[in-house]
Amino acid sequence: MKKVFELAEELRRDPNRVALTQALTFNAGKPDFGLRGNKGLFGSAEWWASIESGSTPSKKICGTIERAYYVGPGGDGPNNMIEIVTNEGVREEIGIYINDPSDICFFVEGHKVEVVYAFDELKRQPAPGEGVSYSRVALSMSVSTQPVQ
Repeated sequence: MKKVFELAEELRRDPNRVALTQALTFNAGKPDFGLRGNKGLFGSAEWWASIESGSTPSKKICGTIERAYYVGPGGDGPNNMIEIVTNEGVREEIGIYINDPSDICFFVEGHKVEVVYAFDELKRQPAPGEGVSYSRVALSMSVSTQPVQ
């Protein structure tokens, strides 16, 4: 498996993303938008420690790519979504995350993929059904460089 995405690398390249996300957390004028920040501000050392300790829930999804496709305006662009069948037999549609655009070539039918998400609480609570509303944040993504047999 080749690691093609690490959120930490993306945030190093685009520190403005951290600043904008944290600013939205602090913006009391937008109570329905942004992260709650109760487990550390997005991208901060406290936030990463919360993920590492398990205080912020996370989940790894592994499966085989059934198809890769583009979703967005104009209907034509590089693939940015994949449909996979997980190791448990469940179909899932997930975004493609890459740090290097040349790695898009690995996202084709038959390749294995693994993505790790953190679930960061949103400001607007509760979720429908009285649960907790989360933003699903991709932490890492890996893909096989060859199709699986």
